[in-house]
Amino acid sequence: MKILIIDDERSIRNAFKEILEFEGYTVELAENGRQGFEKATQARYDLLFSDIKMPEMDGIELLDALQAAEVDTPVIMISGHGNIETAVECIKKGAFDFIEKPFDLNRLLITTKNALERKSLVQQTNVLKKKVAQKNQMIGKSEAIERVRQMIEKVAPTEARVLITGENGTGKEVVARLIHEQSARSAQPLVEVNCAAIPSELIESELFGHIKGSFTGAVKDRAGKFEQADGGTLFLDEIGDMSLAAQTKVLRALQENEITRVGADKTIKVNVRVLAATNKDLQKEIAEGRFREDLFHRLNVIPINVPRLDDRKEDIPLLVEYFNAQICQEQGWAQKKWSKDAIEALQQRSWTGNIRQLRNVIERLIILSGNEITKQDVDSFA
Repeated sequence: MKILIIDDERSIRNAFKEILEFEGYTVELAENGRQGFEKATQARYDLLFSDIKMPEMDGIELLDALQAAEVDTPVIMISGHGNIETAVECIKKGAFDFIEKPFDLNRLLITTKNALERKSLVQQTNVLKKKVAQKNQMIGKSEAIERVRQMIEKVAPTEARVLITGENGTGKEVVARLIHEQSARSAQPLVEVNCAAIPSELIESELFGHIKGSFTGAVKDRAGKFEQADGGTLFLDEIGDMSLAAQTKVLRALQENEITRVGADKTIKVNVRVLAATNKDLQKEIAEGRFREDLFHRLNVIPINVPRLDDRKEDIPLLVEYFNAQICQEQGWAQKKWSKDAIEALQQRSWTGNIRQLRNVIERLIILSGNEITKQDVDSFA
């Protein structure tokens, strides 16, 4: 860990240096605010300590300059003339903490540790956000995928319900996540429910929650997915597989904006935007008595159909490039090269499993082939 000490008193700088180096940190020094600013903007530090009273540029001015330069290194302010007003001003301007001279050794070390841990957590959060953003991408430039992209841009900022249709593996979940990310609810939770994966006898409890003792195994009160998504978005995946009894309760929740936990009498108000997805023909399901027509019309305010991969094969080269980079990074390998005839061979195939099937085939080829993947590899392993 690399720390910069900015203070116009040599004895203070040296004392800080000696203490922090003894704890195993790498320490550099600056004798005034101007020099400290130059160092902080020219090299990366994990933490800055800055005095407040300094010639040329004081600590408050330094904080302002660092923010203007978008330096995100945490700053701990130090002063021999500390008071509550100064400390509050420093924190408001973005300082991590404020300590007074003569400083207490334990407080110094604890504050240092806390600041470095916070920086580490921020970095980890940013990495996770980037990974999520990368995962929720629609790869392609075909007309079919551009139409979906344009629909998402129009619909996302609204409160309209959306019914996403398409075959398995086309990316319906990605569409739902993009709608949530681009909506006014993006800071609130996106709660996903796979209706096909939950037994019919448990779906109501999963969606609406239950109270203790309402059925065998209900050992405590539990909030359902509608409550968990309050203020945010609820994504009902494979809604065509939901039981008629659960459909009736979902319809009521959409009409009244309220739910009732299993076994309870009182209702709970919820503010939820519902997105739904299915690979089934719901009109056919309605005709055969397996899906409620009134629920269909509640959900189908904005229909978005996600195209099959076979309908946008011109996107396969971009998908190969994307998955090649993603999979090789996950494995810790250098990216594989793909010959032109290998990609053409993939384009000539039929992809009944859509994007999901293509990714599996690409992963298989990356693992089983050499540094360059050829048509012969595709014929052998795909």
